[in-house]
Amino acid sequence: MSASVPRLVIAAPSSGSGKTTVATGLMAAFAARGLAVSPHKVGPDYIDPGYHALATGRVGRNLDAYLCGPELVGPLFLHGARGCDIAVVEGVMGLYDGAAGEGELASTAHVAKLLRAPVVLVVDASSQSRSVAALVHGFASWDPEVRVGGVILNKVASDRHEELLREALEQAGVPVLGVLRRVPQVDTPSRHLGLVPVAERQGAAVEAVAAMAAQVSEGCDLDALAGLARSAGALSGAAWDAAEAVSSPPPPLPFPSSRGSAPSTPPEGSAPRTPGRLERPRPQTPDQLVVAVAGGEAFTFSYAETTELLAVAGAEVVIFDPLRDEELPEGTAGLVIGGGFPEVYAAELSANEPLRKAVAELAASGAPVAAECAGLLYLCRELDGLPMCGVLDARARMTERLTLGYRDAVAVGDSVLAAAGTRMRGHEFHRTVVEPGSGAEPAWGIRGPRPRVEGFVQRGVHASYLHTHWASEPGVARRFVERCRTS
Repeated sequence: MSASVPRLVIAAPSSGSGKTTVATGLMAAFAARGLAVSPHKVGPDYIDPGYHALATGRVGRNLDAYLCGPELVGPLFLHGARGCDIAVVEGVMGLYDGAAGEGELASTAHVAKLLRAPVVLVVDASSQSRSVAALVHGFASWDPEVRVGGVILNKVASDRHEELLREALEQAGVPVLGVLRRVPQVDTPSRHLGLVPVAERQGAAVEAVAAMAAQVSEGCDLDALAGLARSAGALSGAAWDAAEAVSSPPPPLPFPSSRGSAPSTPPEGSAPRTPGRLERPRPQTPDQLVVAVAGGEAFTFSYAETTELLAVAGAEVVIFDPLRDEELPEGTAGLVIGGGFPEVYAAELSANEPLRKAVAELAASGAPVAAECAGLLYLCRELDGLPMCGVLDARARMTERLTLGYRDAVAVGDSVLAAAGTRMRGHEFHRTVVEPGSGAEPAWGIRGPRPRVEGFVQRGVHASYLHTHWASEPGVARRFVERCRTS
Protein backbone atom coordinates (compact mmCIF):
# COMPACT_ATOMS: atom_id res chain seq x y z
CA MET A 1 0.00 0.00 0.00
CA SER A 2 1.26 3.49 -0.76
CA ALA A 3 -0.01 7.01 -0.23
CA SER A 4 1.01 10.39 -1.55
CA VAL A 5 0.36 13.44 0.59
CA PRO A 6 2.01 16.67 -0.60
CA ARG A 7 4.43 17.62 2.16
CA LEU A 8 7.28 19.91 3.15
CA VAL A 9 9.80 19.80 5.97
CA ILE A 10 10.76 23.23 7.32
CA ALA A 11 14.33 23.08 8.64
CA ALA A 12 17.16 25.44 9.54
CA PRO A 13 20.92 25.45 10.12
CA SER A 14 20.35 26.00 13.85
CA SER A 15 17.77 26.80 16.49
CA GLY A 16 16.58 30.41 16.53
CA SER A 17 16.61 30.78 12.74
CA GLY A 18 12.84 31.21 12.46
CA LYS A 19 11.49 27.69 11.81
CA THR A 20 8.43 28.13 14.02
CA THR A 21 7.51 31.47 12.45
CA VAL A 22 7.83 30.09 8.91
CA ALA A 23 6.22 26.70 9.58
CA THR A 24 3.28 28.12 11.54
CA GLY A 25 2.82 31.00 9.12
CA LEU A 26 2.92 28.64 6.15
CA MET A 27 0.36 26.33 7.74
CA ALA A 28 -1.98 29.27 8.37
CA ALA A 29 -1.41 30.70 4.87
CA PHE A 30 -2.23 27.39 3.19
CA ALA A 31 -5.28 26.99 5.44
CA ALA A 32 -6.44 30.47 4.44
CA ARG A 33 -6.42 29.24 0.84
CA GLY A 34 -8.98 26.61 1.79
CA LEU A 35 -6.55 23.70 2.06
CA ALA A 36 -6.81 21.06 4.77
CA VAL A 37 -3.36 21.30 6.33
CA SER A 38 -1.82 18.55 8.45
CA PRO A 39 0.60 20.01 11.05
CA HIS A 40 3.58 18.05 12.39
CA LYS A 41 6.63 18.68 14.57
CA VAL A 42 9.88 16.72 14.58
CA GLY A 43 11.00 15.72 18.08
CA PRO A 44 9.40 15.72 21.52
CA ASP A 45 8.35 19.39 21.62
CA TYR A 46 4.83 19.97 23.03
CA ILE A 47 4.57 23.74 22.63
CA ASP A 48 5.00 24.33 18.89
CA PRO A 49 2.18 21.87 18.01
CA GLY A 50 -0.21 24.10 19.94
CA TYR A 51 0.57 26.98 17.59
CA HIS A 52 0.30 24.61 14.63
CA ALA A 53 -3.16 23.53 15.77
CA LEU A 54 -4.23 27.14 16.07
CA ALA A 55 -3.00 27.79 12.52
CA THR A 56 -4.72 24.79 10.92
CA GLY A 57 -7.67 23.83 13.10
CA ARG A 58 -6.23 20.32 13.37
CA VAL A 59 -4.36 18.58 16.17
CA GLY A 60 -0.61 19.17 16.02
CA ARG A 61 1.28 15.86 16.01
CA ASN A 62 4.86 14.89 16.78
CA LEU A 63 7.14 12.71 14.68
CA ASP A 64 9.95 11.40 16.87
CA ALA A 65 12.20 8.65 15.54
CA TYR A 66 13.82 8.21 18.95
CA LEU A 67 10.71 7.92 21.11
CA CYS A 68 8.69 5.82 18.65
CA GLY A 69 11.35 4.24 16.44
CA PRO A 70 11.99 5.09 12.76
CA GLU A 71 9.46 2.48 11.60
CA LEU A 72 6.54 4.43 13.14
CA VAL A 73 7.37 7.85 11.64
CA GLY A 74 5.65 7.14 8.31
CA PRO A 75 2.54 5.45 9.77
CA LEU A 76 2.06 8.20 12.39
CA PHE A 77 2.47 10.85 9.70
CA LEU A 78 -0.13 9.17 7.48
CA HIS A 79 -2.48 8.86 10.47
CA GLY A 80 -2.28 12.60 11.13
CA ALA A 81 -2.42 13.58 7.45
CA ARG A 82 -5.42 11.41 6.62
CA GLY A 83 -7.83 13.40 4.44
CA CYS A 84 -5.53 16.44 4.17
CA ASP A 85 -4.48 18.35 1.07
CA ILE A 86 -0.98 19.19 2.25
CA ALA A 87 1.28 18.61 5.26
CA VAL A 88 3.87 20.91 6.82
CA VAL A 89 6.47 19.40 9.14
CA GLU A 90 8.45 21.73 11.40
CA GLY A 91 11.95 20.48 12.14
CA VAL A 92 13.91 20.55 15.38
CA MET A 93 17.23 22.30 16.15
CA GLY A 94 19.60 22.29 13.17
CA LEU A 95 18.80 20.13 10.15
CA TYR A 96 21.34 17.43 11.00
CA ASP A 97 21.14 17.59 14.82
CA GLY A 98 19.80 14.34 16.28
CA ALA A 99 19.81 12.38 19.52
CA ALA A 100 23.16 12.82 21.26
CA GLY A 101 25.59 10.05 20.41
CA GLU A 102 23.12 8.38 18.01
CA GLY A 103 24.21 9.81 14.65
CA GLU A 104 21.33 11.07 12.54
CA LEU A 105 18.65 9.34 14.66
CA ALA A 106 15.67 11.65 15.32
CA SER A 107 17.18 14.58 13.42
CA THR A 108 15.09 16.64 11.02
CA ALA A 109 17.16 15.19 8.17
CA HIS A 110 16.39 11.65 9.35
CA VAL A 111 12.65 12.31 9.48
CA ALA A 112 12.73 14.05 6.07
CA LYS A 113 14.34 10.94 4.58
CA LEU A 114 11.83 8.64 6.26
CA LEU A 115 9.01 10.77 4.83
CA ARG A 116 10.68 11.17 1.42
CA ALA A 117 9.91 14.86 1.79
CA PRO A 118 11.69 17.91 0.32
CA VAL A 119 13.29 20.30 2.79
CA VAL A 120 12.93 24.07 2.87
CA LEU A 121 15.87 25.65 4.70
CA VAL A 122 15.11 28.75 6.78
CA VAL A 123 18.28 30.87 7.06
CA ASP A 124 18.80 33.76 9.46
CA ALA A 125 20.51 36.19 7.08
CA SER A 126 20.77 39.07 9.52
CA SER A 127 24.58 39.15 9.71
CA GLN A 128 25.72 37.87 6.32
CA SER A 129 25.53 38.41 2.60
CA ARG A 130 27.70 36.35 0.20
CA SER A 131 28.52 33.80 2.92
CA VAL A 132 24.91 32.61 2.79
CA ALA A 133 25.76 30.72 -0.43
CA ALA A 134 28.49 28.68 1.28
CA LEU A 135 26.17 27.92 4.20
CA VAL A 136 23.30 26.74 1.98
CA HIS A 137 25.62 24.79 -0.30
CA GLY A 138 27.07 22.94 2.68
CA PHE A 139 23.68 21.96 4.06
CA ALA A 140 22.33 20.97 0.65
CA SER A 141 25.32 18.77 -0.22
CA TRP A 142 26.12 17.21 3.19
CA ASP A 143 23.77 14.25 2.75
CA PRO A 144 22.77 13.39 -0.85
CA GLU A 145 19.66 11.62 0.44
CA VAL A 146 18.32 14.90 1.87
CA ARG A 147 16.75 17.05 -0.83
CA VAL A 148 16.94 20.76 0.01
CA GLY A 149 14.38 22.10 -2.43
CA GLY A 150 14.50 25.78 -1.53
CA VAL A 151 15.53 28.49 0.89
CA ILE A 152 13.56 31.07 2.84
CA LEU A 153 15.69 34.00 3.96
CA ASN A 154 14.70 35.38 7.35
CA LYS A 155 15.50 38.71 9.04
CA VAL A 156 16.52 40.43 5.84
CA ALA A 157 17.34 44.10 6.54
CA SER A 158 16.62 45.91 3.27
CA ASP A 159 16.09 45.65 -0.48
CA ARG A 160 19.83 45.97 -1.01
CA HIS A 161 20.51 43.19 1.51
CA GLU A 162 18.01 40.97 -0.29
CA GLU A 163 19.68 41.70 -3.62
CA LEU A 164 23.11 40.67 -2.30
CA LEU A 165 21.73 37.47 -0.82
CA ARG A 166 19.92 36.46 -4.01
CA GLU A 167 23.01 37.10 -6.11
CA ALA A 168 25.08 34.87 -3.85
CA LEU A 169 22.52 32.08 -3.77
CA GLU A 170 22.37 31.84 -7.56
CA GLN A 171 25.76 30.10 -7.31
CA ALA A 172 24.45 27.58 -4.76
CA GLY A 173 21.79 26.25 -7.13
CA VAL A 174 19.05 26.32 -4.48
CA PRO A 175 16.03 28.52 -5.30
CA VAL A 176 14.92 31.32 -2.98
CA LEU A 177 11.26 30.63 -2.15
CA GLY A 178 10.76 33.47 0.29
CA VAL A 179 12.25 36.56 1.92
CA LEU A 180 11.05 37.72 5.34
CA ARG A 181 11.93 41.08 6.82
CA ARG A 182 12.39 41.77 10.50
CA VAL A 183 8.89 42.09 11.97
CA PRO A 184 8.86 42.22 15.81
CA GLN A 185 5.13 41.64 16.19
CA VAL A 186 5.40 38.00 15.10
CA ASP A 187 7.66 37.21 18.03
CA THR A 188 6.21 34.90 20.66
CA PRO A 189 7.21 35.20 24.31
CA SER A 190 9.51 32.65 25.92
CA ARG A 191 10.41 31.57 29.43
CA HIS A 192 12.52 28.90 31.11
CA LEU A 193 11.40 25.98 28.91
CA GLY A 194 10.81 27.77 25.59
CA LEU A 195 7.76 29.44 24.06
CA VAL A 196 4.74 30.19 26.22
CA PRO A 197 2.02 27.63 25.30
CA VAL A 198 -1.03 28.66 23.31
CA ALA A 199 -3.38 27.74 26.17
CA GLU A 200 -1.82 30.47 28.31
CA ARG A 201 -1.92 33.22 25.68
CA GLN A 202 -5.30 32.69 23.97
CA GLY A 203 -6.07 35.99 22.16
CA ALA A 204 -2.41 36.97 21.97
CA ALA A 205 -1.57 33.61 20.41
CA VAL A 206 -4.28 34.08 17.77
CA GLU A 207 -2.81 37.48 16.90
CA ALA A 208 0.71 36.06 16.72
CA VAL A 209 -0.35 33.27 14.35
CA ALA A 210 -2.22 35.78 12.17
CA ALA A 211 0.90 37.94 12.01
CA MET A 212 3.03 34.93 11.04
CA ALA A 213 0.54 34.03 8.29
CA ALA A 214 0.55 37.59 6.93
CA GLN A 215 4.34 37.76 6.86
CA VAL A 216 4.71 34.39 5.13
CA SER A 217 1.93 35.14 2.64
CA GLU A 218 3.55 38.45 1.72
CA GLY A 219 7.15 37.27 1.63
CA CYS A 220 6.95 33.71 0.28
CA ASP A 221 5.99 32.14 -3.03
CA LEU A 222 3.14 29.94 -1.83
CA ASP A 223 2.54 28.46 -5.28
CA ALA A 224 6.17 27.39 -5.58
CA LEU A 225 6.13 25.95 -2.07
CA ALA A 226 2.95 23.99 -2.82
CA GLY A 227 4.54 22.72 -6.03
CA LEU A 228 7.60 21.58 -4.11
CA ALA A 229 5.33 19.76 -1.63
CA ARG A 230 3.66 17.91 -4.50
CA SER A 231 7.05 16.61 -5.63
CA ALA A 232 7.39 14.44 -2.50
CA GLY A 233 7.63 10.72 -3.24
CA ALA A 234 4.91 8.24 -2.37
CA LEU A 235 5.05 6.65 1.08
CA SER A 236 4.63 2.89 1.33
CA GLY A 237 2.76 1.26 4.17
CA ALA A 238 -0.46 1.90 6.05
CA ALA A 239 -1.46 4.70 8.39
CA TRP A 240 -1.12 4.02 12.10
CA ASP A 241 -4.40 2.87 13.66
CA ALA A 242 -4.94 3.18 17.41
CA ALA A 243 -7.45 0.32 17.63
CA GLU A 244 -5.19 -2.03 15.69
CA ALA A 245 -2.20 -0.98 17.80
CA VAL A 246 -3.99 -1.64 21.09
CA SER A 247 -5.27 -5.04 20.00
CA SER A 248 -1.98 -6.25 18.51
CA PRO A 249 0.70 -8.05 20.50
CA PRO A 250 3.79 -5.94 21.22
CA PRO A 251 6.28 -5.88 18.32
CA PRO A 252 9.92 -6.92 18.69
CA LEU A 253 12.04 -4.25 20.35
CA PRO A 254 12.97 -1.84 17.52
CA PHE A 255 15.71 0.11 19.26
CA PRO A 256 19.45 -0.61 19.25
CA SER A 257 21.05 -1.47 22.57
CA SER A 258 22.34 1.48 24.59
CA ARG A 259 25.65 1.64 26.39
CA GLY A 260 25.30 0.53 30.01
CA SER A 261 22.30 -0.95 31.68
CA ALA A 262 19.75 0.12 34.22
CA PRO A 263 19.89 -1.20 37.76
CA SER A 264 17.28 -3.89 38.36
CA THR A 265 16.66 -2.81 41.94
CA PRO A 266 16.82 0.59 43.61
CA PRO A 267 19.85 1.60 45.66
CA GLU A 268 19.51 0.69 49.33
CA GLY A 269 17.66 3.41 51.22
CA SER A 270 16.46 5.04 48.33
CA ALA A 271 -12.92 20.71 30.57
CA PRO A 272 -13.43 23.57 28.08
CA ARG A 273 -11.63 22.78 24.83
CA THR A 274 -8.14 24.26 24.79
CA PRO A 275 -6.77 25.47 21.41
CA GLY A 276 -4.56 22.74 20.01
CA ARG A 277 -5.83 20.06 22.38
CA LEU A 278 -7.51 16.90 21.17
CA GLU A 279 -11.25 16.95 21.71
CA ARG A 280 -12.74 14.28 23.93
CA PRO A 281 -12.89 11.00 21.97
CA ARG A 282 -16.31 9.41 21.62
CA PRO A 283 -17.08 6.35 23.74
CA GLN A 284 -16.50 3.11 21.84
CA THR A 285 -18.40 0.64 24.00
CA PRO A 286 -21.39 0.89 26.35
CA ASP A 287 -19.43 -0.29 29.39
CA GLN A 288 -16.72 2.33 29.24
CA LEU A 289 -15.26 3.93 32.30
CA VAL A 290 -13.95 7.44 32.77
CA VAL A 291 -10.27 8.26 32.60
CA ALA A 292 -9.70 11.86 33.63
CA VAL A 293 -6.88 13.69 31.83
CA ALA A 294 -5.49 16.93 33.25
CA GLY A 295 -5.59 19.93 30.93
CA GLY A 296 -5.86 23.70 31.16
CA GLU A 297 -3.00 26.18 31.28
CA ALA A 298 -0.94 24.25 33.85
CA PHE A 299 -0.94 20.91 32.01
CA THR A 300 -0.51 21.50 28.28
CA PHE A 301 2.02 18.79 27.42
CA SER A 302 0.41 15.74 25.85
CA TYR A 303 0.56 13.67 22.70
CA ALA A 304 -2.71 13.27 20.81
CA GLU A 305 -2.14 9.54 20.45
CA THR A 306 -2.33 9.04 24.23
CA THR A 307 -6.01 9.90 24.46
CA GLU A 308 -6.74 8.09 21.20
CA LEU A 309 -5.21 4.91 22.60
CA LEU A 310 -7.08 5.24 25.88
CA ALA A 311 -10.35 5.68 24.00
CA VAL A 312 -9.99 2.60 21.82
CA ALA A 313 -8.83 0.62 24.87
CA GLY A 314 -12.28 1.24 26.35
CA ALA A 315 -12.04 4.50 28.27
CA GLU A 316 -14.15 7.60 28.06
CA VAL A 317 -11.52 10.32 28.18
CA VAL A 318 -12.64 13.46 30.01
CA ILE A 319 -10.41 16.54 30.13
CA PHE A 320 -10.49 18.55 33.37
CA ASP A 321 -8.67 21.68 34.54
CA PRO A 322 -6.86 21.43 37.90
CA LEU A 323 -6.76 25.22 38.11
CA ARG A 324 -10.54 25.60 38.04
CA ASP A 325 -12.32 22.30 38.60
CA GLU A 326 -12.85 21.47 42.27
CA GLU A 327 -13.86 17.87 41.58
CA LEU A 328 -12.62 15.10 39.36
CA PRO A 329 -15.00 14.16 36.53
CA GLU A 330 -17.93 12.06 37.68
CA GLY A 331 -17.13 8.37 37.68
CA THR A 332 -13.36 8.81 37.39
CA ALA A 333 -11.71 5.38 37.50
CA GLY A 334 -8.23 6.45 36.46
CA LEU A 335 -6.20 9.64 36.19
CA VAL A 336 -3.55 10.82 33.72
CA ILE A 337 -1.57 13.97 34.55
CA GLY A 338 0.89 14.94 31.86
CA GLY A 339 3.49 17.66 31.58
CA GLY A 340 3.25 21.41 31.66
CA PHE A 341 4.13 24.31 33.91
CA PRO A 342 2.80 23.66 37.43
CA GLU A 343 5.65 25.77 38.84
CA VAL A 344 4.15 28.82 37.10
CA TYR A 345 0.72 28.08 38.58
CA ALA A 346 1.82 26.61 41.91
CA ALA A 347 -0.16 29.14 43.97
CA GLU A 348 -3.38 28.51 42.04
CA LEU A 349 -2.95 24.73 42.10
CA SER A 350 -2.28 24.82 45.81
CA ALA A 351 -5.30 27.05 46.44
CA ASN A 352 -7.61 24.48 44.82
CA GLU A 353 -7.67 22.36 47.97
CA PRO A 354 -10.86 20.41 47.12
CA LEU A 355 -9.31 19.00 43.96
CA ARG A 356 -6.00 18.23 45.67
CA LYS A 357 -7.91 16.20 48.25
CA ALA A 358 -9.91 14.44 45.53
CA VAL A 359 -6.71 13.42 43.74
CA ALA A 360 -5.18 12.17 46.99
CA GLU A 361 -8.31 10.15 47.81
CA LEU A 362 -8.38 8.61 44.33
CA ALA A 363 -4.73 7.58 44.63
CA ALA A 364 -5.30 6.21 48.15
CA SER A 365 -8.11 4.03 46.81
CA GLY A 366 -5.63 2.23 44.56
CA ALA A 367 -7.07 3.62 41.33
CA PRO A 368 -4.54 3.91 38.48
CA VAL A 369 -2.76 7.28 38.31
CA ALA A 370 -0.15 8.01 35.63
CA ALA A 371 1.87 11.20 36.09
CA GLU A 372 4.66 12.62 33.94
CA CYS A 373 6.94 15.51 34.91
CA ALA A 374 4.43 18.24 35.81
CA GLY A 375 2.10 15.52 37.03
CA LEU A 376 4.90 14.20 39.23
CA LEU A 377 5.33 17.64 40.81
CA TYR A 378 1.59 17.96 41.39
CA LEU A 379 1.51 14.65 43.26
CA CYS A 380 4.34 15.67 45.60
CA ARG A 381 3.81 16.90 49.15
CA GLU A 382 4.80 20.41 48.13
CA LEU A 383 6.15 22.47 45.22
CA ASP A 384 8.33 25.46 46.07
CA GLY A 385 6.98 25.34 49.61
CA LEU A 386 3.31 25.29 48.57
CA PRO A 387 1.10 22.30 49.43
CA MET A 388 0.29 19.97 46.53
CA CYS A 389 -1.63 16.68 46.53
CA GLY A 390 0.59 14.85 49.00
CA VAL A 391 0.28 11.53 47.19
CA LEU A 392 4.08 11.15 47.17
CA ASP A 393 6.28 11.70 50.19
CA ALA A 394 8.57 14.05 48.27
CA ARG A 395 9.22 17.75 47.81
CA ALA A 396 9.70 19.56 44.50
CA ARG A 397 11.40 22.88 43.84
CA MET A 398 12.59 25.04 40.97
CA THR A 399 16.33 25.17 40.21
CA GLU A 400 18.58 27.05 37.79
CA ARG A 401 19.75 23.82 36.18
CA LEU A 402 18.07 22.56 33.01
CA THR A 403 17.69 18.78 32.73
CA LEU A 404 17.19 17.93 29.09
CA GLY A 405 17.60 14.90 26.87
CA TYR A 406 16.38 11.58 25.58
CA ARG A 407 16.40 8.62 27.95
CA ASP A 408 16.42 4.87 27.39
CA ALA A 409 14.40 3.35 30.22
CA VAL A 410 13.27 -0.01 31.55
CA ALA A 411 10.47 -0.65 34.04
CA VAL A 412 12.07 -1.70 37.33
CA GLY A 413 8.96 -3.48 38.59
CA ASP A 414 5.32 -4.08 37.72
CA SER A 415 3.03 -1.05 37.64
CA VAL A 416 -0.29 0.09 36.21
CA LEU A 417 1.59 1.13 33.05
CA ALA A 418 4.08 -1.64 32.41
CA ALA A 419 5.31 -5.04 33.46
CA ALA A 420 8.79 -5.29 34.92
CA GLY A 421 11.39 -5.27 32.18
CA THR A 422 9.27 -3.29 29.71
CA ARG A 423 11.56 -1.01 27.76
CA MET A 424 10.51 2.45 26.61
CA ARG A 425 12.25 5.54 25.43
CA GLY A 426 11.43 8.91 26.90
CA HIS A 427 12.47 12.52 27.20
CA GLU A 428 13.28 14.73 30.18
CA PHE A 429 12.80 18.51 30.06
CA HIS A 430 12.59 20.45 33.33
CA ARG A 431 14.21 22.94 35.68
CA THR A 432 12.92 21.35 38.84
CA VAL A 433 14.17 18.70 41.22
CA VAL A 434 12.21 16.21 43.32
CA GLU A 435 13.69 15.05 46.64
CA PRO A 436 14.00 12.15 46.92
CA GLY A 437 14.31 11.37 43.22
CA SER A 438 12.82 7.91 43.56
CA GLY A 439 10.68 5.91 45.94
CA ALA A 440 11.12 2.51 47.52
CA GLU A 441 9.79 1.18 44.20
CA PRO A 442 11.17 3.34 41.35
CA ALA A 443 9.28 3.80 38.11
CA TRP A 444 12.17 3.48 35.67
CA GLY A 445 15.76 2.40 35.47
CA ILE A 446 17.64 4.73 33.13
CA ARG A 447 20.17 2.97 30.91
CA GLY A 448 23.37 4.50 29.60
CA PRO A 449 26.82 5.58 30.77
CA ARG A 450 25.43 6.65 34.19
CA PRO A 451 22.69 4.17 35.09
CA ARG A 452 20.21 5.30 37.71
CA VAL A 453 16.65 4.81 38.89
CA GLU A 454 13.98 7.47 39.10
CA GLY A 455 10.30 8.00 39.77
CA PHE A 456 7.74 6.39 42.04
CA VAL A 457 5.49 3.34 41.93
CA GLN A 458 3.12 2.89 44.87
CA ARG A 459 -0.18 1.05 44.71
CA GLY A 460 -1.83 2.35 41.52
CA VAL A 461 0.45 5.37 41.09
CA HIS A 462 3.16 5.60 38.43
CA ALA A 463 4.93 8.98 38.63
CA SER A 464 8.09 9.98 36.80
CA TYR A 465 9.93 12.86 35.13
CA LEU A 466 10.00 10.86 31.91
CA HIS A 467 7.74 11.96 29.03
CA THR A 468 6.85 8.90 26.94
CA HIS A 469 4.99 8.41 23.67
CA TRP A 470 2.45 5.66 24.17
CA ALA A 471 2.26 4.87 20.44
CA SER A 472 5.66 3.22 20.88
CA GLU A 473 4.17 0.79 23.41
CA PRO A 474 0.35 0.68 22.97
CA GLY A 475 0.11 -2.01 25.63
CA VAL A 476 0.57 0.80 28.16
CA ALA A 477 -2.90 2.14 27.36
CA ARG A 478 -4.46 -1.31 27.34
CA ARG A 479 -2.89 -2.21 30.68
CA PHE A 480 -3.90 1.12 32.24
CA VAL A 481 -7.56 0.79 31.21
CA GLU A 482 -7.68 -2.84 32.36
CA ARG A 483 -6.38 -1.77 35.76
CA CYS A 484 -9.03 0.98 35.87
CA ARG A 485 -11.66 -1.66 35.27
CA THR A 486 -10.42 -4.04 37.97
CA SER A 487 -9.12 -1.70 40.71
